[in-house]
Amino acid sequence: MIFFITVLRALAACIITNSHYVGVYPTDLIANGGLFGDVIFFAVSGFCLTNVKNSFPKWYGKRLVRVFPAVFIISIIYILLGIHEFQPTLQGVIDSFILPVKYHFVLSIIILYIPFYIVMKVEKLRENIPAVAGITALVWLAIYIFVYDKSYYHIDTVREPMIRFLFFFAMLLGAYFKENLEKYRNKKSIISWILLPILFVAYFASKLIFSRVDSISDLQIVNQIILFVLLAVTFRCFMSIDGWLENLPKWIKAIITFVSGITLEIYLAQIGIIDKLNFLPFPLNWLLITGVIVLLAFILNKFSSLVQRPLLKLLNKDK
Repeated sequence: MIFFITVLRALAACIITNSHYVGVYPTDLIANGGLFGDVIFFAVSGFCLTNVKNSFPKWYGKRLVRVFPAVFIISIIYILLGIHEFQPTLQGVIDSFILPVKYHFVLSIIILYIPFYIVMKVEKLRENIPAVAGITALVWLAIYIFVYDKSYYHIDTVREPMIRFLFFFAMLLGAYFKENLEKYRNKKSIISWILLPILFVAYFASKLIFSRVDSISDLQIVNQIILFVLLAVTFRCFMSIDGWLENLPKWIKAIITFVSGITLEIYLAQIGIIDKLNFLPFPLNWLLITGVIVLLAFILNKFSSLVQRPLLKLLNKDK
């Protein structure tokens, strides 16, 4: 069993949710790190999706079935409750249900599934993931140098198309580690554990500096490079202790597994309700908000599973 992936998925959900708790803590400095959680999630996705056997329509259909029932259900509920605005037009339907703009993660993952499938399906590309990442990086750098607006710091804005390069790099990184699992799993790496806190501090320090010093905005790409290295080192560290994580007490593993199993629903459920529930003093507000998000995510997971099962069964039928 590869339990470190379960841990990373749960960790990503916690980091992303925490970053949305602006106004919940006594200081908003604590509500940070969402992009770090995002890249962990994309890397985990890449790790889990390397075994591509089906044709693209069938494979992509399964991916959409895993995602969209929960999106449809939560969107309808939040529209009816007035939490999400809805325009009764074709564009409104697209923005709420087809290309859900309120959920940047969903929009990015359904786009990035396409190039990721190609890389995993074409044997020569799959065998040379670092080369694929290198070529993609050249395109990314060219766009950054010649097209990207570097007059102000916004490279970590998750709703801009540029961020999808970083997310795709994360998916490729996850796939690389999956292809080299035995090389890194349960293999000690003291250097990685030394680098982890250094890179963590460097990433948030660079984010703070670039957001406050406009004169160096031309170099903001450094922030993304540091984040990618931090992601790689984080993955390496957790891979090195997979055996130890597997031997954690059962009750701790049960909590981690529970959170990991509803990560998508946690992400979907929290958008729009944090502010609505933030009327108690800290930490009571934190307990209320977190409890409602987890409960709603669990219920959403159960209902979306009911929709997914017949659809997946249909997709799994041989023609």
